[in-house]
Amino acid sequence: MATAEALTRTFLECVVAPACEEAALPILKMKPKMRVLTLPELETAPPVTVQTIAGGFLLQETPSTPIEPHTWQVVTATAPPPELMAELIFAWKVVKHVKSNAIVVSRDRQTQGIGAGQMNRVGAVQIALSDAGEAARGGVLASDGFFPFADSVQAAALAGIAAIIQPGGSLRDNESIQAANEAGIAMVFTNRRHFRH
Repeated sequence: MATAEALTRTFLECVVAPACEEAALPILKMKPKMRVLTLPELETAPPVTVQTIAGGFLLQETPSTPIEPHTWQVVTATAPPPELMAELIFAWKVVKHVKSNAIVVSRDRQTQGIGAGQMNRVGAVQIALSDAGEAARGGVLASDGFFPFADSVQAAALAGIAAIIQPGGSLRDNESIQAANEAGIAMVFTNRRHFRH
């Protein structure tokens, strides 16, 4: 019931969950045109995606990438405080489901901007920051892949981003780390990519 009440305070058209308590259903139905789908096998279904191609389709296993903050590495002089780390965890969960090159800007546990499927990472950063607008200020930026150049960090700094989470692993990681240090941005490496196509 508490989850249903929280969900009614935002714009939603559909809720998909493994189950729904009887008492929660009338609360959700108070929203006009709300659809509630229960899929008991939602959490246990095989992680497979289907991509259509000319003359057929491609089944692709979606690897499970666990969220393990205890393995993450703070690489900047500034470490994110607990509240900012919680925001980084949220953004990292969201960016997992966005097509690469994927960038997510979040603040207050809400997705503020998404840049997806671009030819280069800085293009995706610019789209996500543009979508977020002023909501980027004080927020975080998550990238599903490393930053090969400092330009993405510099764009994030201009928008007022407070922390960045990315896999790391570029030969030029030091340039991004230096740019983050110069801007006073905390940067965390996960040492794991999502990379969804």
